[in-house]
Amino acid sequence: MQRLTIRRPDDWHLHLRDGAMLRAMAPESARHFGRAIIMPNLVPPVVTGAQAAAYRDRILAALPDDADFTPLMTLYLTEDTDPDDVASAADAGIVTAVKLYPAGATTNSASGVRDFDKVRGVLERMAEIGLPLCVHGEVVDADIDIFDREAVFIDRVLDPLRRATPGLRVVMEHITTRQGVDYARAGGPDLGATITTHHLVINRNAILVGGIKPHYYCLPVAKREEHRLALRAAATSGDAAFFLGTDSAPHSDPAKEQACGCAGCFTATNTLSILAEVFEQEDALDRLESFASLNGPAFYRLPVNEATVTLQKGEPVVYPVKIASGEGPVTVFDPMMPLHWRVM
Repeated sequence: MQRLTIRRPDDWHLHLRDGAMLRAMAPESARHFGRAIIMPNLVPPVVTGAQAAAYRDRILAALPDDADFTPLMTLYLTEDTDPDDVASAADAGIVTAVKLYPAGATTNSASGVRDFDKVRGVLERMAEIGLPLCVHGEVVDADIDIFDREAVFIDRVLDPLRRATPGLRVVMEHITTRQGVDYARAGGPDLGATITTHHLVINRNAILVGGIKPHYYCLPVAKREEHRLALRAAATSGDAAFFLGTDSAPHSDPAKEQACGCAGCFTATNTLSILAEVFEQEDALDRLESFASLNGPAFYRLPVNEATVTLQKGEPVVYPVKIASGEGPVTVFDPMMPLHWRVM
């Protein structure tokens, strides 16, 4: 196969930041994607419907004039979140989901949840109205190894939470383990899982072998090779439980390349070329559309995009190494392999 046309993809997990970084990053996602679930972990976080509406306006203002891109907003779940505000924002079409960060789990998560009993009222209301909960699935206990935090979260938090809240629709975001794949696959129609571009490409060796590579450091951190292979098998299977959420997370190089660097891989610019390469390697190009364009809308109960994108195979594509922003350059994820599929 040398040419592939699919429905225009969506990104079901995206960081756009704010201010100068937003203005630089929004065009990178709008170029190839029709919609994206926008993460609310700004400083301060997006916790009310009014704040989500204002952030949406800033995103739209940052887009090129000819962009056809819809930001799908989320609310940052805190122990003080008002269930009525959540329901009102959902009813008004302002928000598409609510995001759960365990406090301290990742970038700008200090305002997240520590006591899950304090958010049960919100979760019950979300189950009533069918509003999905997007979950950063890691425990933060100091005695749990960072490579085990996803698997422990499933056992200690996610499964009990779902059992206690029947009907709650949950997205396990950026799964990174075989255990995450297995749980999502067996979870039924109310459970979905996003998989990032970079976790299909790197394992933990990419971060650590030959010196620390800060631009491969992300949270959840990349795991052993067996887990990367499980993610590849899930993404390329066509199973409706799995869909694309890039977790593209821009940080300026000075913020990444320091003694305590930020977590995140910036993949918005070259994701479709990387995915086509990965799916071709797995002899699954015919299932790329399901993963990138169909399964996500089905879970979120939204129509698929009418527009299409075409990828053409040829000589290796050259992407920019860095994207300039008002906060400094942002390094584009390097997949460590030639990319032969170009978005036309």
